[in-house]
Amino acid sequence: MRLRGLLFTLLLVSAAQAQQGFPFTNESLRYSIDYTSGLSLGEAVFTATHSTAGWTFEATVNAAVPGFAISDTLRGSATNDLCSTEFSRDLSNGSKKTREKMTFDEKTGKAHRVTTLPSEGGETTFTIPSCARDALTYVYFGRRELGQGRVPHPQEVFFGNAYSTKMEYLGPQNLIVKDKHTVTDHLVISVKGPKSDFSFEVFYARDAARTPVEIRIPAPAGTLTAKLSQ
Repeated sequence: MRLRGLLFTLLLVSAAQAQQGFPFTNESLRYSIDYTSGLSLGEAVFTATHSTAGWTFEATVNAAVPGFAISDTLRGSATNDLCSTEFSRDLSNGSKKTREKMTFDEKTGKAHRVTTLPSEGGETTFTIPSCARDALTYVYFGRRELGQGRVPHPQEVFFGNAYSTKMEYLGPQNLIVKDKHTVTDHLVISVKGPKSDFSFEVFYARDAARTPVEIRIPAPAGTLTAKLSQ
């Protein structure tokens, strides 16, 4: 009986250890951002906090190259089903600054956007699909779907405007993560909007939380790479 009790306890402990991070617990992930040459540009931090009302997400990016600084903050609120209720972005990319807030009303099928920077931004109201998702919430929705063995279906994602977004699974890939060889799942995320059409790569750990361990974003003269540091 004692041995059986010990084994049962160990199973419970191992299960609890496996289910850490989103969508099981609150989470904070820190990434270092490097250029192709190895030059360190800054860092990004993603946090997810759960309450009875749902999830609150935040992402901050602070990076710089000579003559160009980036200081961005994104915040999103979503239901437990990961349907967006609110999204705000405060962006400072060199001399260009953007500040706006969106509220989503699933009952009416409408979203309301207020742009305070640039000052001529004004207000707009537009139609949204059922269970609409902002860009930040979509990041976490993708992880939850992958954790359940599914690749998210193509859908509209909101980041100011609506963007057609698709995730494509390319297979396993070995990476060095925190000095250890790790098998990850390699996906490409394609994004197409009114004035943009681009894609980037994400490598997800094969843990219960499907933690993104590396993100590669094409840049004009190379690739920006965000690597999990904490």
